Amino acid sequence: MKEQRLHIVSFDVPFPPNYGGVVDVFYKIRALHKLGVKIHLHCFEYGRGEQKELDKYCESVTYYQRGKSKAKLLSKLPFVVATRKSEKLLKNLNKNAYPVLIEGLHNCWFLERLKPSKRLVAVRTHNVEHDYYQGLSKVEKSLFKKQFFLTEAKKLKAFESVLVKADLLLSISPNDTDYFYAKYKNAKYLSAFHSGEEVTGKIGKGAFALYHGNLGVGENNQASLYLIDVFSKLDYPLVLAGSDPSKELIKKVSQSKNTSLSVNISFTEMEALIADAHINILPTFQPTGIKLKLISALYKGRFCVVNKYMIENTGLEEACYEANTPAEFREILIELMGLDFKLADLELRNKVLVDKFNNLESAEKLVDLLF
Repeated sequence: MKEQRLHIVSFDVPFPPNYGGVVDVFYKIRALHKLGVKIHLHCFEYGRGEQKELDKYCESVTYYQRGKSKAKLLSKLPFVVATRKSEKLLKNLNKNAYPVLIEGLHNCWFLERLKPSKRLVAVRTHNVEHDYYQGLSKVEKSLFKKQFFLTEAKKLKAFESVLVKADLLLSISPNDTDYFYAKYKNAKYLSAFHSGEEVTGKIGKGAFALYHGNLGVGENNQASLYLIDVFSKLDYPLVLAGSDPSKELIKKVSQSKNTSLSVNISFTEMEALIADAHINILPTFQPTGIKLKLISALYKGRFCVVNKYMIENTGLEEACYEANTPAEFREILIELMGLDFKLADLELRNKVLVDKFNNLESAEKLVDLLF
């Protein structure tokens, strides 16, 4: 078989895989490597550092500094795109004609300049980005950040038309696929890559409920504050785990009788919390993309309680309990507190997940599309 080589352009260093977007990138790289694809990874570095772990799965890893100068706020391009312009990257991609997989609209500034060429160029769309930024603006307390997100949403909406230049769009959720196919006709659904190798939920009971995520992100901050209110009328512990909690959240936790914070913990410690929790509770108020933390919780945790925005049209509805008001959340939580997580629950979880979110099968589909 002919050697298969692929450029992957990542918006961030995809290790450690500790937040949504990079989870998809890292486990995609790992699955493609298992299939024998020789990966030339290009990633923007702005705080996560160079990671030797990536050398295990890639033929080469090239790092590019993301220039986050405030002057780029004045660019016609979205800030997330303008700060990832790199002539060095373009030059490296043009040294050969290997297919290119661009991770996210963030990296698409050079899309037109890779054409015309004989190679296939695909874009992994992680969100309908202008909708995502519009949503961030709604939950942001800082006036400066609120204005930034609104401006960015407007620029991203205008910039998105560059996707017509891609040979292929690989959308992360069925809803996103419908959106991109209607606009550009070149979209296919490719399910999210994730950290679950096999379903490992522990039989029996845990002693707490867990919400996890990057707590510094507006939507996760909002979900955390919402859950503190939900649990304020329950006699059951809630753990909020993740990085960079806001001052507002720290203060509200300190005033709560049954909520605790687990901050800036390691990947391994987070995995242990997900596995030990009796209930992984994951509401979201942003109905965009698919939340990788839900897939992780379903593979590794016990009961999952979510709202409709988290699971609508994901194929995961059967594996979760849905609640959409504080009263509904409390009712389901009280019911689950008294139940053991059983073998039948595990078998259902296995059936739903292995069928719809199998990394190796998704990687095989991706190889067929790219090569």
